[in-house]
Amino acid sequence: FIPCRDFLPRGSGIVTRRPLILQLIFSKTEYAEFLHCKSKKFTDFDEVRQEIEAETDRVTGTNKGISPIPINLRVYSPHVLNLTLIDLPGITKVPVGDQPQDIEYQIKDMILQFISRESSLILAVTPANMDLANSDALKMAKEVDPQGLRTIGVITKLDLMDEGTDARDVLENKLLPLRRGYIGVVNRSQKDIDGKKDIRAALAAERKFFLSHPAYRHMADRMGTPHLQKVLNQQLTNHIRETLPSLRSKLQSQLLSLEKEVEEYKNFRPDDPTRKTKALLQMVQQFGVDFEKRIEGSGDQVDTLELSGGARINRIFHERFPFELVKMEFDEKDLRREISYAIKNIHGVRQVGERRGGGSGSPTGLFTPDLAFEAIVKKQVVKLKEPCLKCVDLVIQELINTVRQCTSKLGSYPRLREETERIVTTHIREREGKTKDQVSRRRRHQRRWPRELGEKPLAVLRPPSPTRDPEAPSRGGDAVAPASPSLSPASC
Repeated sequence: FIPCRDFLPRGSGIVTRRPLILQLIFSKTEYAEFLHCKSKKFTDFDEVRQEIEAETDRVTGTNKGISPIPINLRVYSPHVLNLTLIDLPGITKVPVGDQPQDIEYQIKDMILQFISRESSLILAVTPANMDLANSDALKMAKEVDPQGLRTIGVITKLDLMDEGTDARDVLENKLLPLRRGYIGVVNRSQKDIDGKKDIRAALAAERKFFLSHPAYRHMADRMGTPHLQKVLNQQLTNHIRETLPSLRSKLQSQLLSLEKEVEEYKNFRPDDPTRKTKALLQMVQQFGVDFEKRIEGSGDQVDTLELSGGARINRIFHERFPFELVKMEFDEKDLRREISYAIKNIHGVRQVGERRGGGSGSPTGLFTPDLAFEAIVKKQVVKLKEPCLKCVDLVIQELINTVRQCTSKLGSYPRLREETERIVTTHIREREGKTKDQVSRRRRHQRRWPRELGEKPLAVLRPPSPTRDPEAPSRGGDAVAPASPSLSPASC
């Protein structure tokens, strides 16, 4: 949107890994400044790009990680209109690098946090060489704006469509109509960027493309990046004008609430230590109440946009954790073979049904020896460790997010908020360590389980019709062990 400056990072894969809140401000001088380093003014926009990349890596790491914490950037220039844009990460379906397995859901949650606000306009960007009906951007926009009142369609890569095809029906708002319509743009290719193609030259090439294309020539004045800039400025102004009455009503309601609170402090003496102590205790107690309500789900305000707190933890235990267990690979044939070998190795040179005292028991080996059962179960239970630890990590992360949400009411007391978050988060991390230690320690105590349950047989062998062990020597009168025994629960 700035005709003579190029400062947003570009590249292959996921480049935008943190939301970028970009404020364009008309000014006679041209410079940029970041919220995280206010004292510094950037006049070299290559340094702006480098600072965006460095600030992204500082929070997310260098291996494609993501974060919902936004970067705030203000750009002052005589070449811009007053406008605020939020650049969000593209929807990624397959995780790479340090990205979590559920990155698709994390990015969708992040995007929904911004586009769900009624005061914002949504730019649903879709490539022209993709079926519009499969557009993730339009699908998400429709979830929060079903009537299309806040959505502006932006169609890119018009120059990359197959020969003989065009997006005329889309741009004329005939295919999937939006109240605010669609605008087509032609951006620089990666080759143009690598070749340092000037933005002014790119805008001239874009203008030439629309004027020369037979399908777009009649609407060239309503296409292109400069037109998109003007439309955004105009529509954002109109949108603000439309939302002002409700905003005014909301502010008046908050003003009345604050005036009522001020009345309570008319006789307040700031030097009274008892009042300070009481106020501190009230805030800490309120934090505890808010946290409990978010976990128990009995809060006064119900979030209708996403799952959070106890609801998300419930989902982790009842959906995510079972899903991770289902993904575990299990080969019944190999398990049967391992059971057979374990039983034979326990008996050694003795027959399967032979008693240690010299007599003979059941030739089919009705009960599974404890040692064989423990060896098999221990090997299977070990596989549960990774899903369990992953479940712990997800729950811990949600608890920490809940703590941050509850401490938002302490914003007027930054030190108290910081200390509250630190103390509670430290306690959660301590419990995390003990929980993970219990998961690991349970593996070491597996062999105690049969005795803890009263020495009752936990499994029996169900042998099929006896067949000869392929590894046993052929001798007449030998007892035959089952070739593929299986474990089944015994009735206690």
